[in-house]
Amino acid sequence: MLDVVIRHGTVLDGSGGAPRSGDVAVKDGRIVSVAADTSEIPAAETIDATGRFVVPGFIDIHSHSDYTLLRDPRAMSAVHQGVTLEVVGNCGHGCFPVADPATAPIAIYGYDEETPLDWQDAGGYFARLESARPAVNVASLAPHGQLRLKAMGLAGRPAGAEEIAAMEQDLEASLEQGAWGFSTGLEYPVERASARDEITALCQVAARAGALYATHTRARDAGSVEAVAEAIDTARASGVRLQISHLLPRGGAEDCRRCVELVDRASDGEIGFDMHTRLHGLRYLQTLMPAAALEGGRAGLVERLRDPTSRDRLRRMGMAFGVADWGATVLFTNEAWPAYSGRSLQEISEDRGDDEMFDTVCELLAGAAERTAETLIILTPCYTEAQQCEVFSHPLCAPGSDATTLATDGPLAHDTFHGAYSWAAWFYRFMVSSTRALSPEAAVHKLTALPASRLGLRDRGILREGAHADIVVLDPLEFRERATDFEPNQLAVGVEHVLVNGISVLRDGSLTGQRAGKVLRRA
Repeated sequence: MLDVVIRHGTVLDGSGGAPRSGDVAVKDGRIVSVAADTSEIPAAETIDATGRFVVPGFIDIHSHSDYTLLRDPRAMSAVHQGVTLEVVGNCGHGCFPVADPATAPIAIYGYDEETPLDWQDAGGYFARLESARPAVNVASLAPHGQLRLKAMGLAGRPAGAEEIAAMEQDLEASLEQGAWGFSTGLEYPVERASARDEITALCQVAARAGALYATHTRARDAGSVEAVAEAIDTARASGVRLQISHLLPRGGAEDCRRCVELVDRASDGEIGFDMHTRLHGLRYLQTLMPAAALEGGRAGLVERLRDPTSRDRLRRMGMAFGVADWGATVLFTNEAWPAYSGRSLQEISEDRGDDEMFDTVCELLAGAAERTAETLIILTPCYTEAQQCEVFSHPLCAPGSDATTLATDGPLAHDTFHGAYSWAAWFYRFMVSSTRALSPEAAVHKLTALPASRLGLRDRGILREGAHADIVVLDPLEFRERATDFEPNQLAVGVEHVLVNGISVLRDGSLTGQRAGKVLRRA
């Protein structure tokens, strides 16, 4: 007897090939037949997919769900979009190695003190995640931010030889314990001072292991083209496979075009890139602060901002990021500052009568107190829909959320991260239903087999005999996002059934309560 059979659907197997009609059968967590007639074979569970697409589970190649999957492992926002695998540890942020639990949260998205950091290395984090029983599969990169924090704390300088050697040792251990690669977030305060020789040395470690290097490049505004060129040069010097994170910079159409051209000229099958689905840039306000401001976590930050002497010292260091237009930088809905929500920082600064924008940023952070890490600013607009259509049509581009998994109830109900509830649904709706820039099978390929191949996964992201049974049944006419810029916490619609490792985690559009995800360790 089969465990599950999905009958009478249109199968898009993830390869990009033409759709086929037929059934998909599952036994013991694996696919046993695709597009065959199973009408004579009994099954414990039968799903009628008439008029629906049957596709591989979607893979989020650029996720920041490392910690939110511990806080709420249901992955509600992702599962309702057909996501069955999250690749975490991106942008140099992540959950290992941990040397100082008070400092490590600086490089963790979605951190909450109620979920303690009770592990030290990659193996400990993976074991902790397994004990949480996530609803989706998880693969992790080793984040440079945590490697650097362990080796040298918040020292805002290039690493010395001994510090680089310590990071190399920790990266080697992380890869041996199952990490799929190495990531950097060179624009962020913890990593901004990293020199090229430090990154090259770590990429060489990843290259020797056959692992991936994913980079949030050094500059995403002015200097973005040079930053992408640096990433490509580093990959060539080290021999590592390269994934450039959210490739399009915030510096305008010409910079976007030049960055894509650099990748095209350099591509030899060892370079790929991803892009998030937002038209705007997104940043936590605290990332504008120099690294020294972040010592001691939230409490240390607030104490420094409220002390005039400490604030003046930070002022002399300058903000970690340059912002081209404060008038186009908007404070997102914020419980600490409801009167300022949705207003530009330029307007807020003028209302307050602040002499410098630095003081405005400091006051907003200090006033947010315990919620400093959740204070978001939106940089808008950064891209046009025409740019997005062009870049998502590129054969080397895979879409990603650049967000955390969230839920409309439970411990994450009040958290916000644009893209969490919308990225895959937006991508399909925009590229297939709205612009018709991609065929359904091409769009599904970009959400499945393409990211699987970039990571090095052989039996996921594809519907074929022997592959893991991560399967989605969706209504192609209804699959779309409902989230908006200022009401982002709304579930997508159109996904009806989701199987993870052969277990139904979503049935008829509702969570089943089953959590069948696995932590995938690289062999």
